[in-house]
Amino acid sequence: MLLLLPNYKKRSIVSLYHHVVMDNGILQVTLLVPDGIVTGIKYNGVDNLLEILNDDETNRGYWDVVWSSGGTKGTTGIFERLICTTYKVILERDDQIELSFSRAWDVSLQDKLIPLKIDKRFIMLKGSSGFYSYAIYEHLEGWPGFNLDETRIAFKLRKDKLPDRGQPLAYPEAVLLVNPVEPEFKGEVDDKYQYSCEDKDLKVHGWICMDPPLGFWIIIPSDEFRSGGPLKQNLTSHVGPTALSVFLSAHYAGEDLVPKFGDGEPWKKVFGPVFIYLNYVNEGEDPLTLWEDAKEQMLIEVESWPYSFPASEDFPSSSQRGNISGRLLVQDRYFKDYKISASGAYVGLAPPGEAGSWQRECKDYQFWTKADEEGYYVISDIRAGDYNLYAFVPGFIGDYKSDIKVTITSGCSIEIDDLVFEPPRNGPTLWEIGIPDRSAREFYIPDPDPKYINKLFVNHPDKFRQYGLWERYTGLYPNGDIVFTVGESDYKKDWFFAQVTRKRDEKTYIGTTWQIKFKLDSVKQKEIYTLRVALASAAQAELQVRVNDSSTNTPLFSSGVIGKDNAIARHGIHGLHWLFNVNLQGNILVEGENTIYLTQANSTSPFQGIMYDYIRLEGPPYHD
Repeated sequence: MLLLLPNYKKRSIVSLYHHVVMDNGILQVTLLVPDGIVTGIKYNGVDNLLEILNDDETNRGYWDVVWSSGGTKGTTGIFERLICTTYKVILERDDQIELSFSRAWDVSLQDKLIPLKIDKRFIMLKGSSGFYSYAIYEHLEGWPGFNLDETRIAFKLRKDKLPDRGQPLAYPEAVLLVNPVEPEFKGEVDDKYQYSCEDKDLKVHGWICMDPPLGFWIIIPSDEFRSGGPLKQNLTSHVGPTALSVFLSAHYAGEDLVPKFGDGEPWKKVFGPVFIYLNYVNEGEDPLTLWEDAKEQMLIEVESWPYSFPASEDFPSSSQRGNISGRLLVQDRYFKDYKISASGAYVGLAPPGEAGSWQRECKDYQFWTKADEEGYYVISDIRAGDYNLYAFVPGFIGDYKSDIKVTITSGCSIEIDDLVFEPPRNGPTLWEIGIPDRSAREFYIPDPDPKYINKLFVNHPDKFRQYGLWERYTGLYPNGDIVFTVGESDYKKDWFFAQVTRKRDEKTYIGTTWQIKFKLDSVKQKEIYTLRVALASAAQAELQVRVNDSSTNTPLFSSGVIGKDNAIARHGIHGLHWLFNVNLQGNILVEGENTIYLTQANSTSPFQGIMYDYIRLEGPPYHD
């Protein structure tokens, strides 16, 4: 039986008590009234899994935002825990409780609180080893503009149950473990950015307590309410320990992923629900089975999406949503003479825009899937609205956007005719470096400095998550920058994963210039060659391209200063994707040996740089 207990006592729901408890006999969740802050989670004999040493109860389990007033681009945002003013029981039955904690906004609160109407919801179901939370944000006409840098739900867990002690490194989020409770971890690095994950894979994460053996997990059953598409990376946990579900953030993207709302711009969005899941094993059983159980529960939650039980009309049920299906083909006449299946393509619906605009879209909903080997795709349970269909295909550069607007209505099922993606191409491939997959994963990733190792990532596919890899470049290439010879060099060994600055001393850095040497048997002097440069990341960088003359002051191409994704410092293997197409007049090339110089010119920080995704030189087009 589900119980709703104001101030820990069985009394009338309408009361002036400061707390309310949701209790289903498996766990108890205590919330501050009317604030809507989770102050306690009692489970399996532990009175409170949240940090009891935080005397400020609002600093335990909470929704928060980072925001700034409209027109304040580039300023430091205001951190605000969302403290509500109105408490209401939405639903109280034997099998379900749903609580609402809300607040309004008016002009008297301008520059004090984020100009949003907030409604935070908490749900507990009978027989469930956990609880759900979601929130509805609304900006009304007539309200001032603002920027929403970040929003999330966070739980600060007990340090004595889930300990983590360390000494800060280059930035406070990274620590060297100097006195961990588990001595085998002494001397390792722990950093919240090491546990970042792409949204498409970010479904469940959490912490395990060894005494007693229990798990605290956050399960995110859908990506629809997160921004930036399937490859957007988000945080999962903080040194602390803290467990997060991040809904909006500029991490691995920069200001492009900060939604900016104009004065009076109407907007409403539902974030979540997410599921906070708890599990345990008996003494003597392997605590790591908690992780396996959490993954099984995640699959159950994903299969149940969209949930049928949220009471808000702003969260549509499956019957109120629509579905689409179809097939995507690829036509590249310099690759194959015929259309091929877009095997493994990422296909999605996002608000109308230009090709590729989805990776910077951050206000509305997106719905993505992965096509099968034959290019067939199905996207289910799409919210009603107008969308464009977008896609990108691993193995091919460029972005696809259908010219057809897709209108989803309640209960619709749309079959779309075959779509054909023609990736950017002017002529045949003369040479290429890397794999066009929007990542620098295939390039050379060095071992970390032994002083800053995290054993988790030794011999791990995500080796790039090790701390301090940017500092390895100067030591590995002390006498000069990379020289890559087409036909001889191997990009898996000879192309460093990031073009970073070179460290001259403790406070000085210089830009770097990489060379690509290649031979041409013949050159068509009057024809145009095309250099395709796809970047997986850019952090306050300027890419300059020169051909056969490194001394010229004016480069043939400059990207200008681009990117703020900071993926190098944050142990990412990509941030936002960029594609540059550089036309090369044939008369600047020569028969025999040629050299392309790639310079990253900005050099005030160790974290400025770029990651390449893929580079290709195309010859002039064939003439029929």
